[in-house]
This record gives sequence, structure tokens and C-alpha cells, in this order.
Amino acid sequence: MMMQHNKILIFLLLLVFCFSGMEKIFAQQRYNIAAVDLMMLKRQKIGAIPLASQVGVQGLELDMGGLGNRPTFDNQLLNDSIRAQFMQQAKNFNISFCSLSMSGYYAQSFCGRENFLQSIEDCIRTMKLMNVKVGFLPMGVQCDLVKHPELMESVVSRLQLVGKMAADAGVVIGIETALDANAEKKLLKQVGSDAIKSYFNFSNPLKNGRDLCKELKILGRKNIIQIHCTDDDGVLLKDNTRLDMKKVKQTLDKMGWSGWLVLERSRDAKEPNNVKKNFGSNAAYMQSIFQ
Repeated sequence: MMMQHNKILIFLLLLVFCFSGMEKIFAQQRYNIAAVDLMMLKRQKIGAIPLASQVGVQGLELDMGGLGNRPTFDNQLLNDSIRAQFMQQAKNFNISFCSLSMSGYYAQSFCGRENFLQSIEDCIRTMKLMNVKVGFLPMGVQCDLVKHPELMESVVSRLQLVGKMAADAGVVIGIETALDANAEKKLLKQVGSDAIKSYFNFSNPLKNGRDLCKELKILGRKNIIQIHCTDDDGVLLKDNTRLDMKKVKQTLDKMGWSGWLVLERSRDAKEPNNVKKNFGSNAAYMQSIFQ
């Protein structure tokens, strides 16, 4: 009888251990932390990969390179030998490429540029070659739809073209706008493509005095592809009094959202170029909350 009781007890303990292990694995898969190579001062440099490992993130958002007045990005990743080096180095350091960023459109006009399609095509082609599923496309200052609502028609029509290109390639383009959540959700509906989603940025609602968690809930799980989980520069995430990260996690948990949380800014104003300190601190803080 005692032996039977012991067997049952051992079985229950093993069951608890297994479920506990599965719970940890699920938690790790649900939220992953990445960093932006550009903001780590390593724009499309292979040194961003070991640096990402050093600061404690699991992934990198690689930049497509400068744009300026070129027909497309200054993108070295379409060079087979360079791309192979990046892929091998990422494998060596166990770093994933969570997304490719078209940050050149922060300053250039997506809605006014005549030859915008080539740049999008090059990004999607690079994504396919590197097996990256998400591209980041900011609307930038020249396509600020709050300041320039008259550009909405142009933005929608162009995003419809981009959405078709992305859908055909089996990838998703995440957009960042200056709109509030209700307006951005309406924009996504007008575009009408599952391949165009919101790349949410915490700083957008925060700097405009809106409720960050409410905005997340309005957009909803299905409309958010990735998140830039940082605020404007000035203070580290752990010292940011207007950003309640625990509440953010509770909100995302309830929404059932999962994916990459990407560190962008939130650098210490006293040491903005101290990459290891800024990104290391922010990564450690995010892991303490989400992992």
C-alpha cells in the first residue's frame, strides 16, 4: 500500500515538473526581446550580432541602409557573400533576425516618392533571402497623417500595392504612423490587406498624452505585428515614470498577443552613446517583466 502511494506521489510530482517546464517554455516563446542595429550604432554592420548577444537580447531588427535620393536603400544584404556572413554570425551567437527596417522612410516621403516600389521590392527580396517575416515601414515626418490628413488617399493606395507585394511573398509589413489607435485601425481597414499591420510604438501614445494600454486594446491582437517597446530618449525604461511596463504586460497577456518586443530608444540622456549600458539595462528590465 505504501509503495503504491509512493508511486502515485512520484507520478504527481513528475506531472507538476513537466507542466512547470512547459509553462516556462511557453513564456519564453510568447515574448522575445530584440534590439535595433541602427540605434546600437551598428547600422547593417555584422558587429551588431555579437553586441546583441552581449546586451542580452535574442534578436535584431536589421536596417536596410540609407535611402536619401537613391532609387533604393544602400543595402549590402543583397550581396550573397555579405548576407552569408550575417547568417552564419547570427547562428554562431544564437541571434534571430526579427525584422528588416526601412528606416530611410523616417526622413524620405513614402507617399510622395515616385520610385518607392523598387525600395519596397528590395526589402521584400532581402526578407525572403534571409527568411525574415516582418518588414518595418515608418510613414515618417513627410507622411505624418495627423499633420497632413490630405495625404491619406495616397498612403492608402500605396499601402494597398505594398500589401499585395508582401502577401505574394508571404511576409508582413508593419507600419508606424502618427495616428491614434482608432484612426490607425481605420487606416488598416481601408488598406484591406492581412499583409499590412501595425508596428506599434509605445512612444506614440505616450508623447501625445494618450493611454498606451487602451490603444493596444483598441488595435487588438490581430492588427499588431511587432512592438517598439521604448519611449523617447532621456531615461532608461526602468526609470520611466510614464510607462507602466507591468500593466503593459498584463494588457498584452489578456489580449493573447505574442511576438517580438524591440528595443529602440529610451537611452540615458547623460550617456546616449553608451550602447552596452543603455541596451543592457533595458534588455534586463524587459526580461524581468516579460520573461
